[in-house]
Amino acid sequence: MAVNLQAPRPTELHPVAGVRLGVAEAGIRKADRKDLAVVLLDAGASVAGVFTQNRFCAAPVQVCRQHLERGDIRALVINTGNANAGTGEDGLVRARASCIAVARRLGIAPEQVLPFSTGVIMETLPVDRIEAGLPAALADAAPDHWLRAAQAIMTTDTVPKAFSRQVRIDGATVSITGISKGAGMIRPNMATMLGFLACDARVDPAVMRQLALELAEGSFNRVTVDGDTSTNDSFVVIATQKAEHAAITSLDSTAGRALKEAMLDVARRLAQAIVRDGEGATKFITLRVEGGRTAQECRQVAYAIAHSPLVKTAFFASDPNLGRILAAVGYAGIGDLDQTKIELHLDDVHVATRGGRNPSYREEDGQRVMKQSEITVRVGLGRGDAADTVWTCDLSHDYVSINADYRS
Repeated sequence: MAVNLQAPRPTELHPVAGVRLGVAEAGIRKADRKDLAVVLLDAGASVAGVFTQNRFCAAPVQVCRQHLERGDIRALVINTGNANAGTGEDGLVRARASCIAVARRLGIAPEQVLPFSTGVIMETLPVDRIEAGLPAALADAAPDHWLRAAQAIMTTDTVPKAFSRQVRIDGATVSITGISKGAGMIRPNMATMLGFLACDARVDPAVMRQLALELAEGSFNRVTVDGDTSTNDSFVVIATQKAEHAAITSLDSTAGRALKEAMLDVARRLAQAIVRDGEGATKFITLRVEGGRTAQECRQVAYAIAHSPLVKTAFFASDPNLGRILAAVGYAGIGDLDQTKIELHLDDVHVATRGGRNPSYREEDGQRVMKQSEITVRVGLGRGDAADTVWTCDLSHDYVSINADYRS
């Protein structure tokens, strides 16, 4: 059961002018489920992407990077049930074949199509099933099918993830809607996740790459479930250029800041939804590290805590064995860390001060917080003014069961 996360209603998701989405049941891995989605873009849309840093990246990631260099993207094709990763040259041929199949039906070039896959690694992508499912997916395409698309890209997710909002820019209303998927093999830089975020704002193509990077850095690169970096992570940002305002040529302008803030809000909600729906998750945990010399070392400490199986299982058990957190801070790799300056809080409970147990701390207070479904851990390093935040979850019995049975 996802932690305080519910499926959105279709009426909560704003259509984005210039974007249509369609889905189909292609039987890629299992019958009787939506597993193929297409996203169709009007001519003139600007597209940028951020992808996994795993060097063993999937074939569709490699093809997407190549096609984005050309620009003028008109369609996305997304399949679940098969990652098309660890498939060598044959995987590249099949990823390109899926682009060719879409392009043929739309009358565009294959390089104008971006392919995305998610699912089991080292299995051959059944392109014939994708091709057979495309007519139904294309016929289904409509501006208000965001929720259907969110459902079609799910794998071990229990809840479809989609959020939307609107913002006023230069007197014009700009709509922003996004979907994501992911529940396991989630780790920053990015994760086994797919994220698609579209707006109808007018954004200069020259700043789209910067926009995608900054949105990813503030959202999807701040979540972790299990520390595994996937082969297939992809985050795509689309601006359809349909809104009635002057083109945004700088993210530092008033209009640029307003658009980025609104899009970052949606991106963060999508990223946090992945953690809330982490495989077997029962707790949503915010890790705030303050007092670092740099934001990077704050993240380094936060990830050490977030990836500790001992810390994560303690949260699952609501066991205030909080020395595990201090141990993680200590092995995070900050060579000149002064342990006598470390402070630790669980929500409003001051657990440790000056590197040791706070004399006023009572274990029952720690357990009270640990039993909550949402918990904030705050660590003070006493080294400077930098701070950063990471979102994670606990580690339960169900995580092992889900991943042990994943291919069955």
